[in-house]
Amino acid sequence: MTAAFKNIFRSLKYHNFRLFFTGQSISLVGTWIQRLALPWLVYHLTNSVVMLGLVGFCGQIPTFLLASFAGVLTDRWNRYYILIATQVLAMIQALVLALLFYTGTIQIWQIILLSVILGCINAFDVPARQSLLVQMVDKKKDLGNAIALNSTMVNGARLLGPSIAGVLIALTGEGACFLINGLSYIVVIISLLNMKIKPRKTNKINKNVFKELKEGFSYTFGFAPIKYIILLLALVSLMGMPYTVLMPVFAKEIFHSGAHTFGFLMGASGLGALAGAVYLASRKNIADLEKIIPLSAGLFGVSLILFASSRFLILSLVLMVLTGLGMMLQMASSNTIVQTIVDDDKRGRVMSFHTMAFMGMAPFGSLMAGGLAKMVGAPYTLMIGGAACIIGAVIFSSKRKLIKEIIDKHLLKSNKI
Repeated sequence: MTAAFKNIFRSLKYHNFRLFFTGQSISLVGTWIQRLALPWLVYHLTNSVVMLGLVGFCGQIPTFLLASFAGVLTDRWNRYYILIATQVLAMIQALVLALLFYTGTIQIWQIILLSVILGCINAFDVPARQSLLVQMVDKKKDLGNAIALNSTMVNGARLLGPSIAGVLIALTGEGACFLINGLSYIVVIISLLNMKIKPRKTNKINKNVFKELKEGFSYTFGFAPIKYIILLLALVSLMGMPYTVLMPVFAKEIFHSGAHTFGFLMGASGLGALAGAVYLASRKNIADLEKIIPLSAGLFGVSLILFASSRFLILSLVLMVLTGLGMMLQMASSNTIVQTIVDDDKRGRVMSFHTMAFMGMAPFGSLMAGGLAKMVGAPYTLMIGGAACIIGAVIFSSKRKLIKEIIDKHLLKSNKI
């Protein structure tokens, strides 16, 4: 048991990753508290599923538009400094939300504007964070474990944050959620400042930004494993991930309850995601991870369809656990494989396309889900999304042997070097 425990948390032996893990574990609880409070506030102010979709769209569309350019700059600039800057800016955004709430001046247009600002910040934060992760772990064999532990950290916060947010909203209102999130960034900023990151060698040749972007695009979509992984991730993000946007509707309209039920539903999804991340952290290498990707995408789709059909809260909570499990296994497995096989000089650009697939497609999904839910209802909207995820999983499975062969050849070549 002790050996298994040490294996799961083996990446914490690295000083920089340990600091990152500790600081982010606290900060991300605040992030998830705000992520739950914001859509609840929007729905409370507008009582509109379309507005829920619009706010989700506005908060995530900057990631789609800017992530590719952010990836070029991430390969050019110091990723460590980029990450510090994004944390400071995100802290300011959360504190401004809290100030507007407590002064009683908050309006929907302000929420949309601040969501756009946070989306711009995330466009730089995510590829920089993912790319910097490899510099926090000295041995590449532990990279997969670090990525899985990072996902464990995110989903531990995702489990805890919504539960806290549900209580805070019921007792004090949404403003406390924004304030706590803003203050939580102080911890991660201190952790980052105490890291000792070795300067990364960069290519000093000044190329045109668009030329570097084209080079990154050609590499990403010319390498079959990365291409198919990113395309499936984009499909699932577009069709399946908007389930989070519609959760206030299920809590309020389907289960006739309030913020605490919303928190329980999101917390259940976080519990499943946490379980998936812990499982991946326990693995010693990336062998056969390509098998997990279509299976988990299929599980995600089936769980969404069953959840949409359920009218019993306990059953729905169980299905949310399976939904979170499927989502996390696919996302983290995809991330681990891509991070392991990508060339480091193109890591920022590839991870920016990965970010566009995972986060950049979500705004279109949010907007589509809001409009579709108005026409056919939230349950049928989730059923359609789940069916699309299952179809994507089947198509990916048909390419799995080709993907495995290319990955094995690439890793063998890298080991020889």
